[in-house]
Amino acid sequence: MGTAPDLRTASWHKSSYSSNGGGECVEVADNLPGIVPVRDSKNPEGPVLIFPNDAWGTFIASLKNQAGM
Repeated sequence: MGTAPDLRTASWHKSSYSSNGGGECVEVADNLPGIVPVRDSKNPEGPVLIFPNDAWGTFIASLKNQAGM
């Protein structure tokens, strides 16, 4: 297992599908080279999922495909 990435400079963005009413809230940081961290905005100090850029791109493309976008 490798070293955990330094997320101190992560620029977090809340999903446009997240509501302000405390529902399911996902934040993504898109400013770190080679990785895309994802976290629960209701628990910003909690665990973070780290995706390689290509895996994140594949994931998003598959969601768009399923949604017919």
